[in-house]
Amino acid sequence: MRANLIRLLAVALTAVFTSCEDDFLEKPPLSQITPENYLNDESQLAAYSIDLYSVFPVMEAYARDSDTDTEADRGYDNRYVPGQWLVPAQGGDWNFETIYKCNYFMQQVIPKWKNNKISGNPTNVNHYIGEMYFLRAYIYYQKLVALGDFPIVKTVPKLDLNELVDYSKRKPRNEVARFIISDLDSASTLMSNSGPDGKGNRLSRMVAQLMKSRVGLYEGTWEKYFKGTAFVPNGPGWPGTEKTYNQGYQFPSGSIDGEIDYFLTQAMDAAKAVADQVTLTQNTQKTEIVGQSYLDFAKASDANPFLKMFSDVDLSKYNEVLLWRAYDVGLGVSNSFAISVQGGGAGYTRGFVDNCLMANGLPIYASGSGYVGDDYLADVRKKRDMRLNLWLAEPGQINILYPSPLNTHGTDVAIVPDIMNLLGNHDQPTGYHHTKGNNYDGANYGQHTGSSMGSIAFRGVEAYLNYIEASYEKNGGIDGTASAYWKKIRERAGVDSDFQKTIAATNMSLEAKNDWGAYSANKLIDATLYNIRRERRIEMLGEGFRLDDLRRWRAMDQMIDNSYHIEGFKLWGPMKQWYDATKLTYGIGDRSTVSDPAISSYLRIYEKNTTSLAYNGYRWTMAHYLNPIAIQHFLITSPNNDVSGSPIYQNPNWPLTANQGPKN
Repeated sequence: MRANLIRLLAVALTAVFTSCEDDFLEKPPLSQITPENYLNDESQLAAYSIDLYSVFPVMEAYARDSDTDTEADRGYDNRYVPGQWLVPAQGGDWNFETIYKCNYFMQQVIPKWKNNKISGNPTNVNHYIGEMYFLRAYIYYQKLVALGDFPIVKTVPKLDLNELVDYSKRKPRNEVARFIISDLDSASTLMSNSGPDGKGNRLSRMVAQLMKSRVGLYEGTWEKYFKGTAFVPNGPGWPGTEKTYNQGYQFPSGSIDGEIDYFLTQAMDAAKAVADQVTLTQNTQKTEIVGQSYLDFAKASDANPFLKMFSDVDLSKYNEVLLWRAYDVGLGVSNSFAISVQGGGAGYTRGFVDNCLMANGLPIYASGSGYVGDDYLADVRKKRDMRLNLWLAEPGQINILYPSPLNTHGTDVAIVPDIMNLLGNHDQPTGYHHTKGNNYDGANYGQHTGSSMGSIAFRGVEAYLNYIEASYEKNGGIDGTASAYWKKIRERAGVDSDFQKTIAATNMSLEAKNDWGAYSANKLIDATLYNIRRERRIEMLGEGFRLDDLRRWRAMDQMIDNSYHIEGFKLWGPMKQWYDATKLTYGIGDRSTVSDPAISSYLRIYEKNTTSLAYNGYRWTMAHYLNPIAIQHFLITSPNNDVSGSPIYQNPNWPLTANQGPKN
């Protein structure tokens, strides 16, 4: 098995070289491609780096927060059923293919660049080298989030088994984060501020700075909330001390508190550098129009730049969008998330919907809030944060204003939520159906042709949010910069900009019913920090931040001993009349279509079938804050095919046996 390691890596390194050649329209035969005549000019550098843009996620229907307390799809996640998430035998997050691709580029290009042997525009050459530093940093960030401690590999290893095994030694997570920041600093130095295309389809200095703020905030808050546990270097039970190469480790800043301060400072500085250059896209629907018809609402929404930003074909017009992926059905390059928005597949949870403020800035439970109730979806949207008003569908709402023969799949008008998936492709499991990303032009929909809508990869408002949170976590207060950013976000959302009024009216025991982020380390946080987290949850809805945020906040300890029930809309009220009563079946095992009204008036999508492992609610275990490492990787780096002989160590509480769940 150890011998296979060399062969596997040889194949991987070959793939690094050959896969990127396919992007060139004019190239010599593959048999003539060698390192000596490759990566010598600007166009080759550009093509190589853009081949790795596939690491960025596609914003598929803005449902990337599924399997959290914010969005849910029909199937439960084993992450919340302790004992069901098992250590894999092979595969997993412990892989280096994309890292090798970055390092191969560095190994080939940097020496040529230093000796002025790369032809082309020097500014563009510098930029594309900067892109590779960014891409390596982004890939390493994914490893940091998934696994924590990880090997830092900067070169292409020789095909020598001892050297390859040595490369498997894990570095403490704070060192990984520092390495990521170093690469992002290099990227910022080399890349232009807005990218060579000027349209936001390529990386830029601003994206690198935004990413730096994300990394600093992630690591700073992770170390703050996991301090004193096995999940940080030198914490009690930290598995890194099992290996001699990590014993006696010393923090670069002298202490974990110094590391926390360092990362939060990095986050603040980088976030401000971006936020001060970003203009938030205008939201023209500031207040609810009394008596507004669905047609009026659709027309106003279609003309609303804020709403359109999430579904436009050309996103280059939005200063807030720093990097986006372009599509063109006519060229055969399309995506399917327009169809997904109208078809369904995931929905908002009751917890998220109840968490959204009223337009006057008060929580729904506060005296004088003006909350209408949730007997009907129309009521839920009234007088609320305009983001909820814009992003939550109700039956009768117009989805398509401009019909097109290309539209063979999209739904012109929002239907009664298909909570039982009776229509097959309109699955709306929670009853709270999302419309973030909806485009009113039917030409952008089609069952076979897909969509030309652009997909956002980085959005500048994140810098506002990162600064607000990092500054509060570091200094314990809202400074003038954070206050200005926060007011701009709330004004854009159509919410009273006086966030202090919201803080004063916040009842943490009530918020804890809706929001896992009300906790850190099984303790309720203060109302100011909570409202900072609330703002982030709502503003970045469906963009894939939620699970990562919950992990770094250590926001799920409370579910170790207490179940949390994922709920949708209030089915067992007047809205039950929308459905054929004979189809609303419960209490009959796997033939049940909905949850029993005796346990809740709200639809509990994972509590229909009593044999379901999630029937009694979601639970948590500490091990799940990090992913397990597959056993294959221990065996192939061990001299005796014995996992204990590997330089790799397993993440806290995960066993060194395949197909077993965590210890606790």
